[in-house]
Amino acid sequence: MTIGIVSYGAYVPRYRIKVEEIAQVWGDNAEALKSGLMVYEKSVPDIDEDAATIAVEAARYAMVRSGVDPERIGAVYTGSESHPYAVKPTSTIVAQAIGAIPNMTAADFEFACKAGTAAVQACMGLVSSGMIDLGMAIGADVSQGAPGDALEYTAAAGGVACLIGKNESELAAIIEDTYSFTTDTPDFWRREGMPYPEHGGRFTGEPGYFKHVTNGAKGLLEKLGTKPQDYDYAVFHQPNGKFPTKAAKTLGFTKAQISPGLVVPKIGNTYSGSCLMGIAATLDQAKPGDRIFATAFGSGAGSDAFSITVTDRIEEIRNKAPMVSELIKDPIYIDYARYAKHKGKIRRS
Repeated sequence: MTIGIVSYGAYVPRYRIKVEEIAQVWGDNAEALKSGLMVYEKSVPDIDEDAATIAVEAARYAMVRSGVDPERIGAVYTGSESHPYAVKPTSTIVAQAIGAIPNMTAADFEFACKAGTAAVQACMGLVSSGMIDLGMAIGADVSQGAPGDALEYTAAAGGVACLIGKNESELAAIIEDTYSFTTDTPDFWRREGMPYPEHGGRFTGEPGYFKHVTNGAKGLLEKLGTKPQDYDYAVFHQPNGKFPTKAAKTLGFTKAQISPGLVVPKIGNTYSGSCLMGIAATLDQAKPGDRIFATAFGSGAGSDAFSITVTDRIEEIRNKAPMVSELIKDPIYIDYARYAKHKGKIRRS
């Protein structure tokens, strides 16, 4: 059975803060940070924006592109590590907003930055089994970084929604297959009640990101019998610009393959939306017949890899909602004080 992406939608807040602004507050070397991270500015949510509002905007854009009846949606799954409620699903808010309730199932997903792709896999399973007609999978975050922590330079806000289905005439992209690689690696965590996450230093790079991304990617390539040269584009989780660039080179993908989806330098790490944002940016410019290889990563730790082929329908739906490039342009730059207020780092007593 053919399973794929019927439609997609992305959302990125307009507010931005530059690396220089953060570095000035903490006395860090901005040029060294930009060179090392390959991140120059990041998106910041407005005061009234959170993971739920971002998920709703992305889902609405996906629905506008699709043109399908929302009552056909049998599942809404939202992946995030910044759900606004500890006990109250984000996904029911999204379902209500797009008119998908009540004859559907909903749940929130959490697996650090790959919760969104885990939701995609869950929707694929339900659709392929015949339990549902369409499933909405979302990755959305307003990620956190403690004041002065390295994460503060990259932790951003944004989200992407993918409508998953099996009707070949409706598919904008076919998901040929998926493969996951998972271990219990404590590279990043946040306990209940902690305002900010912590990271395991030396576990973040090689034992965390690179081990899982490379093994996940290699696993899918071997499963399909494909090689990097068989793909027109490639997307890897973007905690910064350096990691996906290094992972691509290690696996044999070129800079030209990853450049179209490498949006992290301009918006930072959107966490659960990160890999999906790269896929959305790539779909925005891919041609029918193009193949996309994508691998998401989530701390804790695991990776989800996908092989995707673009169909003719991409030309029909692409311009019906804002592209990622449109969402990124015309930013409103703010200073650290306003950024801290928007992020809730400072509050009235």
